[in-house]
Amino acid sequence: MDLNNIRNEYELIDLFCNLAEIPSPSLKEEKVANWIKTYCDNNGIPCEFDNYNNVYINIPATDATKQPLLLSSHMDVIGDDSPVKTYLDGDFIRAQGRTLGADDKAGVANALLLAKELVNSDIKHGGLEIMLTRDEESGMSGIKHVEFDKINSKYVLVCDSDSLGQLEVAGASYTLVNIKVHSYKGGHSGIDIADETRENAAKLIADIVANLPQGVYYSENDEVITSCNIGGIHSGDINVTNIINTDAEVSYSIRSSSRKYEEELKNRMILEVYEFNHEYSGVAEAKITFEEHLPPFEKVDDEYIPILFETAAKKVGVKPEISSFHAGAETHIYANKTNSKGEKFTPYLVGLATVCNMHSKEEYLDYKTILKGHELLVEFFRAYNS
Repeated sequence: MDLNNIRNEYELIDLFCNLAEIPSPSLKEEKVANWIKTYCDNNGIPCEFDNYNNVYINIPATDATKQPLLLSSHMDVIGDDSPVKTYLDGDFIRAQGRTLGADDKAGVANALLLAKELVNSDIKHGGLEIMLTRDEESGMSGIKHVEFDKINSKYVLVCDSDSLGQLEVAGASYTLVNIKVHSYKGGHSGIDIADETRENAAKLIADIVANLPQGVYYSENDEVITSCNIGGIHSGDINVTNIINTDAEVSYSIRSSSRKYEEELKNRMILEVYEFNHEYSGVAEAKITFEEHLPPFEKVDDEYIPILFETAAKKVGVKPEISSFHAGAETHIYANKTNSKGEKFTPYLVGLATVCNMHSKEEYLDYKTILKGHELLVEFFRAYNS
């Protein structure tokens, strides 16, 4: 069976390929966004652009006693705006000579098909909202410009995981840490080396690094919760050895799905700098700064969605994998915002297809998994509205 036959047989595959074949690198999503708007208009799906040209779909409730649900995916992909030609390789859909863009057009396709099915069904439901964002891959500017106070849903499924059956309930923050050391006196490595009022900043920064944690800082149930990773150290010139260096700096990244343990780690680093400044008072000074690039997506006590998801997955023959991930996604932004009712969003990162070698020219989508993923999404939505 070739790809054209599969596209004719399965509407979801045709929808996915149509989306994948529209190049949409970050901040150049206009063509795919317009295609989506036309698709929605042709199928009676209420659709509009927000003030940042994200696509927002809002299918009204047919049963006011039930809760609305928000699906979220991003329209941009890794890759340039060169043509995309999809083809079938066994069970895998690939793109000729470039990234496929299944991250996250698999999620977009699943959400759009559910919307089409819903507007043509008589199922009683609390409403379906869909947010399709721009620029997730490079700066997350799309999700950061969403008008959250117009969204009615509390629960959010961010359909952007790379493995069918995944439900990620927590994700790590990203905080950049910078430590700078300034030694008040430099000098000549021969003439001034015995002067105890002179300290080499390169040695001092190395001492600080030696006293700080590296790698996993805290874990639970074999899952990393908080980590600390050194990025780089800089001081002096590797080809110049006759100078007592006066300046040095080191960078770290902190990732954590727990505010508690992130703050504990930060305080550990602050204490190290404080003790350094006490020990080297009058000789050198260290300064530390923290810059949060992504807030944590913390696990909530509410087990409603995980239980529903696990039940729906098993019903359609998908093995559920409920866990956390030590990286960032749009879940992190939702988790720290509130909806139109002032409720804090409860997001989850969901896998509705298996995508391999993501972001590379060897990227491929197992087409059978996206079909099974849609079964899972439909069954979950039915259970959510039962």
